[in-house]
Amino acid sequence: MKVIPIRPRGFCPGVVKAVKIVEDVLNNPAYPRPIQILGMIVHNRHVVDDFTSKGVITLEGAHESRHEMISKVVPGTVIITAHGISDLVYHMLKDLPVVIVDATCKDVSRTQKLVKEHLSKNHEIIYIGKRNHPETESVSELSSKVHVIETLDDFNESEFRDKQLFVTNQTTFSIRDIQTILSGIQKIYPNAIISDEICDSTRIRQEAILEANKDVDLCFIVGDPKSNNTQNLVKLSFEETNTLTYLIESEKDIKKEMLFGVKTVTVSSGASTPNSITKRVIDYLNSINIDE
Repeated sequence: MKVIPIRPRGFCPGVVKAVKIVEDVLNNPAYPRPIQILGMIVHNRHVVDDFTSKGVITLEGAHESRHEMISKVVPGTVIITAHGISDLVYHMLKDLPVVIVDATCKDVSRTQKLVKEHLSKNHEIIYIGKRNHPETESVSELSSKVHVIETLDDFNESEFRDKQLFVTNQTTFSIRDIQTILSGIQKIYPNAIISDEICDSTRIRQEAILEANKDVDLCFIVGDPKSNNTQNLVKLSFEETNTLTYLIESEKDIKKEMLFGVKTVTVSSGASTPNSITKRVIDYLNSINIDE
């Protein structure tokens, strides 16, 4: 069986930055304890568990928004995740006896800044993103003029007649889906101001999947189910290249029956997946004998 590692894969610059910030805070006794993170620092359970073992508290709950998580904050240090927060949540944190450390990805910050600029011009904002995702939440809470859609079917054109539209998106959205949605809106509103904000790391990882998965039997995407960029890699692999694709969190999720009849398998990972985890998957696939 031929195993083809897809590159690039693993941590993107925003994740590298966020993880380093947590490590720096951990190693600096000047930051008051406990160290708390407002949600998962990045969407990967391995990363979160590693920091938990070092005493970091991850504040999270099923379907909880960031401002709901604030009720759990105690005096100490609070780290803002790579996904960012809204101004509302930031001001709530400022009123608490905590030191705030910002690990927001620069690409997320840039999109927030763009949205604020257009809000100041009284534009209506169409934000294309996954509902209940913290990055989407950080933008949607900026104003009632921000309207979140996930698909073109969610776009109600009658709402925006005679209004100036600014259209942008979550940085980890699917490159195929965003093309469809943006072109669809532009046909209806040719004067809409459009800014595709899919980050470079997301784009090149998705393009690499489309290029690599030609004439292969199987693809493994290594990552956390909560990771939007990971889920989009799986979706692109399956829907755009017609490749049988599995989302796995580690080599422990691989069953031998998945590999029966497989001659060529590709491996990639989400932008928040540690390279060490993906390497274990690749090593396992290279070592396995499916005839055993």
